[in-house]
Amino acid sequence: MIGKALFWGCLGALAWTHAGYPAAMGVLARLRPRRVRREDATPSVALVVSAHDEEDVIGRRLENLLELDYPPESLEIVVASDGSTDRTDGIVEEAAAREAGVRLLRCPREGKVAAQHRAVRETESDVIAFTDANTEWKPDALRKLVRNLSDPEVGYVCGQLRLESADGANLEGLYWRYEVWVREQESKASSITAGNGAIYAVRREAYVEDDPKFGHDFGFPYLMEQAGRRAVYDSEAVAVEKPASEPEDEYGRKVRMNARSWGHLITGRMFRPTRPLYMAELVSHRVLRYSSGALHLGLLASNLALVGRAPFYRLFLVLQLGGLGLAAAGRARLPVPGARLAYYYYVVTKATAAGLVRYLRSGTPQTWDKAKGTR
Repeated sequence: MIGKALFWGCLGALAWTHAGYPAAMGVLARLRPRRVRREDATPSVALVVSAHDEEDVIGRRLENLLELDYPPESLEIVVASDGSTDRTDGIVEEAAAREAGVRLLRCPREGKVAAQHRAVRETESDVIAFTDANTEWKPDALRKLVRNLSDPEVGYVCGQLRLESADGANLEGLYWRYEVWVREQESKASSITAGNGAIYAVRREAYVEDDPKFGHDFGFPYLMEQAGRRAVYDSEAVAVEKPASEPEDEYGRKVRMNARSWGHLITGRMFRPTRPLYMAELVSHRVLRYSSGALHLGLLASNLALVGRAPFYRLFLVLQLGGLGLAAAGRARLPVPGARLAYYYYVVTKATAAGLVRYLRSGTPQTWDKAKGTR
């Protein structure tokens, strides 16, 4: 029966992507680890900061990067200003006049990835590292990051993003701890399926000047694998950001990110030939995760159709409606155990479906906006 197949298919897919797959990768990482050969090397690095109207944070961001424990003669800090109209460019120019290692690169308003491409073309370093204007790196972050590129198999490495000093109801930190644990297991056993824009690096010969509509976070890991290289994660290379104070503030950013991610899936570009294990990772962690909104809708619709068939379906419908009620309690800030987490999961899941709708309506967004409360 179609209703039963839809119900069990959606339930199985959700259980696998959220619980079964992370557990399986954890076991694989223990039984068959694939180690990275790390050496404390200091290759020349162009550290690119993407910025659009970041006058509130760009000054202290540069101060933070100038304090990195890395040989100054091997480090160039490039601020790729994506059509900034505030004081961002002026603040960077003032810093560049004082510090020989700082450089402003003015770019037309074409989006983050286009600015990154321009910065790569304008530099000649062995390694290109990337970060955001609202991020802070620990002093040893760059050394920890680039040591992974001593392994000739590694083309891309991302560090650990910590979300600290949150105020309000946002549980991004809880979700992120879960996500980076899964990422660590992927890295130990194979390659990661996504990075993060706050802290990552690529060896120059591995850099791909891809369509600016497709971001590095999701695209670069699978592009590395398709080219026969690894994409890895180093938890000791630490960056810190402030999360949005409320789930609603983060929602718009997640919709945009999901719309971009759907572009990778629907165009089929992420399904080009690669190792079978890595393809299984992409399907398990990315395809099913980004489909979670649609899967939940399918689960609820099929459950309603089956509610008269057996007591199990009636019980499961009660559980689903109870979960939605718990999320509503979280939105209303009621002191109910688990309500905040349920609401956050609802917001994140809704964003996957909204991202798909946005992609089908207008394609992949190329420019980006800041989430409220993250500066």
